Amino acid sequence: MAEQQEDLLIESNEYLKSGIHIGTKFKNKYMANFIYKTRPDGLSVLNLKEIDRRIRLAVNLLANYEPKDILILSRRENGWKALKKLHQLTGIKVVTGRYPPGIMTNTNLTTFTEPKIIMVCDPWTDKNAVQDAMKIGVPVIALCDTNNQANDLDLVVPCNNKGKKSVGLVFYLMARELMQKKGLLKGDEKMPAEIDDFVEE
Repeated sequence: MAEQQEDLLIESNEYLKSGIHIGTKFKNKYMANFIYKTRPDGLSVLNLKEIDRRIRLAVNLLANYEPKDILILSRRENGWKALKKLHQLTGIKVVTGRYPPGIMTNTNLTTFTEPKIIMVCDPWTDKNAVQDAMKIGVPVIALCDTNNQANDLDLVVPCNNKGKKSVGLVFYLMARELMQKKGLLKGDEKMPAEIDDFVEE
């Protein structure tokens, strides 16, 4: 078990405590490969190692872009605090709350933005942003629960995308890893934020 621990971005009990692995009772074919088992109460349990691996993949992908070329969105309130903190630490552009129609497609808007990649907290609640990104050929990373359709996405990060703690933990880890990759943290320097700074009250 100790060997496994070292493979993960954070201790497995931190992952478990956040409920990051607890899915919904509904599961579809797109997410079947990420499901480890179904509990007696019908809830699906996501594979922790796969969650960890996919967070790393998302970080590696985003690390190829400048912060100004990345856009991360969350319509649902459980991601707002995490995204604001991520923006503060990394400079990545974020949109919290309702997606402003046309910001990626209408060049006449003063808010027009040209991201080279986007990430959403839920491809269902953030579907307008996903559709716009597809129109302009921008890759999409999404946090997906067991009930999410994932067919239009470039990278799925399986997790409980409805829980405040789990969404907060995903973005805490992403911020930390991106800061290290971008040289914003030197050597063993600690990130100037705690997990709680990413979690809605």
